[in-house]
Amino acid sequence: MNYDFRFSSLLAYRDELVEGVLLTLQLSAATIVIGLVIGVVVAAMRTGAPGPFKAIATVYVETIRNTPLLVQLFIIFFGLPSLGLRFTANEAALLGLSVNLGAYSAEIIRAGIESVRKSQIEAGHALGMNGYQVFRYVILFQALKSIYPALTSQFILLMLMSSIVSTIGANELFHQASFIDSRTFRSFEVYSAITLIYLCLTLVFRSVFLGIYWSVFVRRPAR
Repeated sequence: MNYDFRFSSLLAYRDELVEGVLLTLQLSAATIVIGLVIGVVVAAMRTGAPGPFKAIATVYVETIRNTPLLVQLFIIFFGLPSLGLRFTANEAALLGLSVNLGAYSAEIIRAGIESVRKSQIEAGHALGMNGYQVFRYVILFQALKSIYPALTSQFILLMLMSSIVSTIGANELFHQASFIDSRTFRSFEVYSAITLIYLCLTLVFRSVFLGIYWSVFVRRPAR
């Protein structure tokens, strides 16, 4: 093998790599927050809302979970402008990832909600709580604790899947890698470096989520 490795050629593009990492982190963090809110609302609709709202939530979840994310992104970025709704590439990426994560997290949260014993829910009602109070103070914390590992795994997968938004021109890490590759023609070096960066990001996310679990669910102060 006579290939001449030149990782030093990437140093000239370190600003682009940093920009890509920062946008990937920002996009992932915003998507996690928005997707989690969507997931909680949709899960609540699927488990306790009246029939029409439950049907709407079910259609949303099944539609998103059974269609490719790439198609969803293309509909938002290329399709919606036909209806007068235009988004920048980064806005379309945030919207598409959030809608996608919301559907998957809704199913995970719904499983957690259904794992809470009915006797505890009945006890909440017996204490005079309304449906919202029972959901907030009795169900939600226990549900999140039971599904936290699965939910955070979905968040990490979302961060890795964010690379797909490069197809609509969002300037995240993979898009920057493609740009650098087109300038340097050092594909092996570029994508090896990107692989290492994604691995580091994954380890950082796992550490952060582990710290949150320890502080919120393990060492939660007594009230």
